[in-house]
Amino acid sequence: MASLFSRTKRTHKSAETNPADNSRTLRPYPAANEHPAPAAVADKRTYEGRPLDRPGEDIEDQGLAFDVATLLGRRKFLGALGLGAGAVALAACSPGSSGSSASASSSSASATGVADTTYTEIPTETAGPYPGDGSNGPDVLDMTGVERSDIRSSIGGGATAEGVHITLELNIIDIAGGNVPFTGAAVYVWHCDAEGNYSMYGDGIEDETYLRGVQIAGDDGVVRFTSIMPGC
Repeated sequence: MASLFSRTKRTHKSAETNPADNSRTLRPYPAANEHPAPAAVADKRTYEGRPLDRPGEDIEDQGLAFDVATLLGRRKFLGALGLGAGAVALAACSPGSSGSSASASSSSASATGVADTTYTEIPTETAGPYPGDGSNGPDVLDMTGVERSDIRSSIGGGATAEGVHITLELNIIDIAGGNVPFTGAAVYVWHCDAEGNYSMYGDGIEDETYLRGVQIAGDDGVVRFTSIMPGC
C-alpha cells in the first residue's frame, strides 16, 4: 500500500547564515491523494442486531412483522401460526357450546372443545394462496391495528363479515420448554368469509382486511378470537 504522503530526503550542510538572505527553505508539500477515502457512511439503525424496517421511526412503530420477528429471535417461539378455514371450522364446531378451544401443540384441532393432553409438535403451517402476509403480495401484518381479538371487521373501518358468530380459543404450549404455556407467542389467524372468499384477494374485497388478526399469548399461553363460521 502506498504511503499517503511523499517523503523527500534532505541533505544537511554546514553553512554560514547570511542575515541578508531572507529566502526560506522550500519544503515539499504532501502529495495529493489521488484516491481519497470515501466519507464514512452512517450505520443503519438496528435493534438487537437487526436493521430497522423503518429507520426514521421508533421501535414501537416498526410494524407487526418486525415485532414478530423480534419475538422469534429472542427464543424458540412457535412463530406466526396461520390457520386455514378447515382448522378454524374444526375448532369452532363444538356441539352445545358457543365457544371452543384447540391446542396448538396438537396435530389436529379438537371438535369437542377439549385440548389433547398428549402433546405433539404442530405440523408445518401451509400458507396457501391467501395468507396476506406479504409472501405473495398483500401484507396485513404491516398494518397498525392487526393485533386484535375481534376480526369480523376490516382494520380501521370498512366492511364487516356477516355470518354465524364463533369464538376461537387456542392454547399455545411450549413442548421444548417442558409443556408450559408459550407466553409471548404471536398467532396470526385468517380464514374465508361465509361465501368462501378471502379479504385482500376476492373480487371487490381487495381493500378489505376482515377475518384476519394477530394475538400475543399471555402468561397462560391462550389466545382468543371472535369471528364467524367460515364457508357457511
